[in-house]
Amino acid sequence: MSHKAPDHEPVSPERVRALPKHFAWMDHRLRDLLHRLTLEEIALLLFLHLAADKSGCSFWADSTIARKIGLREGEVVRARQGLLQKGFVAYRYPLHQILPAEEWSP
Repeated sequence: MSHKAPDHEPVSPERVRALPKHFAWMDHRLRDLLHRLTLEEIALLLFLHLAADKSGCSFWADSTIARKIGLREGEVVRARQGLLQKGFVAYRYPLHQILPAEEWSP
């Protein structure tokens, strides 16, 4: 029994999304590393990607991030520590910086 390759046409062509004026991007290589992250680290990393400027930097306070992603402030701090140790972000209060994929620890 042969399987036909999936059709790459949108399921709902009349509802294809357009890039908004303020577009955030994430490196697709991240999907192969998600298994190395906790759910809290994934939530924080996603938030930081969405909040980052073109240099990958953002200035959101831990308390605000916690409220926005539904975590306690201590969980945000622990998630950031994990992301720092794994090479996903750099941090100097109050600045978060998403690092290039080439620097993510194997």
